Amino acid sequence: MAKKSAQVESVRDVLRVEPAGFEIARVDPAGTPVGPRSKADAAADLAKIGVELDGLQEALYAEGTGGGRRRVLLVLQGMDTSGKGGVIRHVAGLVNPQGLRIASFKKPTRAELRHDFLWRVRRQVPGPGLIGVFDRSHYEDVLVARVDELVPAAQWRARYALINDFEAGLAEDGVTIVKCYLHISPDKQRERLVERLENPAKRWKYNPHDVDVRAKFSQYQTAYQDALAKCSTAVAPWYAIPADRKWYRNWAVARVLLEALREVAPVFPEPSYDPVVELARLQEADPLR
Repeated sequence: MAKKSAQVESVRDVLRVEPAGFEIARVDPAGTPVGPRSKADAAADLAKIGVELDGLQEALYAEGTGGGRRRVLLVLQGMDTSGKGGVIRHVAGLVNPQGLRIASFKKPTRAELRHDFLWRVRRQVPGPGLIGVFDRSHYEDVLVARVDELVPAAQWRARYALINDFEAGLAEDGVTIVKCYLHISPDKQRERLVERLENPAKRWKYNPHDVDVRAKFSQYQTAYQDALAKCSTAVAPWYAIPADRKWYRNWAVARVLLEALREVAPVFPEPSYDPVVELARLQEADPLR
């Protein structure tokens, strides 16, 4: 992830994971490689982003009701406390919830395990006109499955190609895929876990298993390194988001999503009626006047 000036037009260009030579260790979790350098500036810009996002989402939703097939899928991955829930609240929360489909992927159920690993994911792909948000995703099957040795190595290695084929198929079907890896440091993760335990209002977020997963932090970094490098493609690139600073994380994901929606450029469908005629009916022959 190259350092560029705050004036760079495309934030996606700065944060995009380029498979050749990508090193997760070179991504600074506390960095602000592009965009605002302060919490106040980020908040001001996020408000502007929200206005534009809301307008684009409304056009996308309207396009879907008119028969359009296009939709957007935001994939969020990251270690515990990296802020997937925070992004859903502060970024997805900027738009009308009517146009959202949010799916969370936890440990597969017995029913899900009877199918291939993509089965449960396919069922959650957003419909036309919607913005879908995945809180974790099909990448769990090359992360958790690898680190915890849930399947043989040959099996999880084969999944990279299956994932790329799956995402290419989604793109062909009108899905714009935005994949954001929320990169948090081990020190910041510990700080947030302690905060969850010390704050009664946040203890519900804590799971004793979190400490067991934290013990495998380095193994997960290796797994993420490979997943991002092998599955950052032209139609479904990964974006490495510094996540130690919550305000920057939220701004960066919102800006990446905004740029993707600008590229989609949804349009309101043409009405099946004559607006001039209908306006005249209301003005001249309104039955309630």
